[in-house]
Amino acid sequence: MEEQLWFTAILNHAFGKPVNAIMQALPPAFHPENPNVPINNTTAMEILVVCGLIILFLLIRSRLSVEKPGGLQHTAEVLNEFITDQSEGIIGHHSARYTPFLATIFVFVFVSNLIGLIPTLESPTGVWATTLGCAVVAFIYYNAQGIREHGLLYFKQFIGPVWWLFPLMLPIEIVSHLARVMSLTIRLRANIFAGDMVTLTFFSLIPLLVPVIFLGLHVFVSFLQAYIFTLLTTIYLGLAVSHDH
Repeated sequence: MEEQLWFTAILNHAFGKPVNAIMQALPPAFHPENPNVPINNTTAMEILVVCGLIILFLLIRSRLSVEKPGGLQHTAEVLNEFITDQSEGIIGHHSARYTPFLATIFVFVFVSNLIGLIPTLESPTGVWATTLGCAVVAFIYYNAQGIREHGLLYFKQFIGPVWWLFPLMLPIEIVSHLARVMSLTIRLRANIFAGDMVTLTFFSLIPLLVPVIFLGLHVFVSFLQAYIFTLLTTIYLGLAVSHDH
C-alpha cells in the first residue's frame, strides 16, 4: 500500500468510513485494499486542487472591481481573454460559450501539474487515472457539444462522404476519436511524471542552486502541457461543432 500523504491521512480520518460504505453500496461494489483508507493520494490531491481553486475563485469574485481591479482579477481576466481569443480563432465567433469549460480544464491541469512542487504533496496528473479522467471529460464534452450543435446529423461524419464507404469509415473514425483520448492521456501523464522524477532526482543529488533551474523548467512544462491539453481540446471541439462536415 502506498504511503499516505498528510492531506490523504486527514481525509481518510474524517471521511474514510462513509466513503468506504458508499463504495461498497454502489453497483458493482468497490472493495479498497484497506477499508480504513479508501481515499488514495491521487484522489486526495485532486480534491485539494478543486477545493483550492473554488476558494481562489470565490475570493476573486468577492473582490471584483471595475475601478480598482486587483492582481488576481487581472490574472483571471487575462486568462479568460486568452482562452476566448484562442477558441474564437479555432472555433469561430460563437466560441465564447465554451470558454468556461476550456478555462476550467486549463486551470485544473496547470495547478495539478504544479502542486507536486510543494513539499509533501504530489501532482495528480503524474498518475494515469487523473489524465485519463481529464481526457474522458474532454471527449464527452466535445461530442456532447457536437450533438447539441448538429443533432443526430453529428454522427454523419462517422460514415464518410458517401454511404457505401460506411463499412470502412466507421471503424476508422471510431479508432480516430478514441486515439484522441489516448493521446491526451499519455502526453500529459508522461511529461508530468518525467518532470517530477527529474526534479526529485536533482534535489536528492545536488540540493543547492542546480535544482532551481529544474524547478523553473518544471513550471514551464506544467504551463506548456496545460496549454497543449486545452489547445487540443479546443481543436477537437471546433471539429465537432463545425458545419463543414
